[in-house]
Amino acid sequence: MRERGRHSGFAAQGIAYAGGRFLPMEDATVSIATHAFNYGTGCFEGIRAYWNGDHEQLYVVKLLDHFRRLVASTRVFRIQIGHDAEELAEIALELLRRNAYREDCYVRPIAYKASPVIRVGLLGLEDAFCCFTAPMGAYLDIERGLSVTISGWRRNDDNAIPARAKATGGYLNAALAVADAQDAGFDEAIMLTGDGHVSEGSAANLFMIMNGTLVTPEVADDILVGITRGCVKAVAADLDIPVVERRIDRTELFVSDELFLCGTGVQVAAVTSVDGRPVGDGKFGDLTRAIRDRYLAAVHGEIDQYRDWLTPVYAGDHPRR
Repeated sequence: MRERGRHSGFAAQGIAYAGGRFLPMEDATVSIATHAFNYGTGCFEGIRAYWNGDHEQLYVVKLLDHFRRLVASTRVFRIQIGHDAEELAEIALELLRRNAYREDCYVRPIAYKASPVIRVGLLGLEDAFCCFTAPMGAYLDIERGLSVTISGWRRNDDNAIPARAKATGGYLNAALAVADAQDAGFDEAIMLTGDGHVSEGSAANLFMIMNGTLVTPEVADDILVGITRGCVKAVAADLDIPVVERRIDRTELFVSDELFLCGTGVQVAAVTSVDGRPVGDGKFGDLTRAIRDRYLAAVHGEIDQYRDWLTPVYAGDHPRR
């Protein structure tokens, strides 16, 4: 059994937000009887912030877009937390300031059913919101190509647990797929829809390059409509790479010129083999590298054209621990 690309994760630290206040991470706890712990009745976001040492600034990527998506997810799951996206964004910014990061990091807001009751359902339950942060570098090794397998687990569909909403419980689907993939020696898994078309990675959107065109599954193929996915489409357009959203057959992955995954966690990660078959010439593709490099420069605040993607955390004095 090969060991490839495994990562133990990134530990939360410092100050968190829970119960309407900022408090030490070790005090931000929930009861073991909490509904969301027992039934997965919550939704969340994953937000990246990148440190730019030249600017002495921490930039949060697409902050409001992430919280608007969280609010949309709460509507699906009948969660009311009493804050709009703008108010939630301000909580996240204050949390980052209090933790005084001078490195790349991650923000995890969660809206959830908080009642300590044993009862399946969504109505008549207390709702709550919390948020914490962690330092975060590369989630996967994006300097080399990834080896992936097509999972035997199918992506949960919109009529079961909708992938367009980031449900905490829904990620068990991803966990099953990626655990089996890694246990078999692969880095990641590709999920298919119920009718056998390509959906996305275990927890990342997928792009395929065929004859100079960037192809990605359409929204109705049970994907999370990724915010990084939208950034990649914008970068591709600026590089004069055509982008098409359509259904993708499984075997197209075997004959594609280039393939990559993208998401807040994975960023932009090239795939160089699928089920042992090399993608293209089995090397990091030129178009993938161009998209990745421009994306990373953009989120680090190095390209003025994309500055509207970013929200600076610090104003005035440089951050201090």
